[in-house]
Amino acid sequence: MQARPDEHSDDSTLMLAWRNGQHEAFAILYERHRSRLLRFLIHETGNASSGEEVFQEVWLSLIRQRDSYQPLARFSTFLLGIAHSKLVDWFRRNARHRWDSDLGAAEELPDHCPLPDAQMDQQQQKMRLVACLRQLPPEQREAFLLKEEHELGLNEIAQLTSTAAETVKSRVRYAIRKLRECLGGEHG
Repeated sequence: MQARPDEHSDDSTLMLAWRNGQHEAFAILYERHRSRLLRFLIHETGNASSGEEVFQEVWLSLIRQRDSYQPLARFSTFLLGIAHSKLVDWFRRNARHRWDSDLGAAEELPDHCPLPDAQMDQQQQKMRLVACLRQLPPEQREAFLLKEEHELGLNEIAQLTSTAAETVKSRVRYAIRKLRECLGGEHG
């Protein structure tokens, strides 16, 4: 009998278990990637409702692709590849190249519950960061978020976005420089 997946199982093991009929594995994968993926999509689309729309499309696509999944790369790379494709489709459907957003969208999913006295400062810092992220060209913002939020390597981002690794490296470097300038100064 096959061992049941649990919250300690790696993503590929969970995806394979789900593919083989262990439905609880999907629930673990969904919970593990839900918040970070939704934040990424909200940042990319510029508002919560559009981010949630693409979010649903990503998970539906994952469900459709479940039987053909092969662990050739990290599961997060596979999931973000689907997200990238759905974002491209969304931008085409909406004839948008840059997004116009509502300021509160990215703050809707807190990472944790801070102490009350620190909560206001953290909220202000998040709002400043979101405002600065909005000022980045879409390609730089995407590369930065994939690297920092999703911890992908430059080669993974290059493969995911069909871009040369050196181009990705430049986009991340420029994004960091622009964010530092926007946030008020050069650091290191």
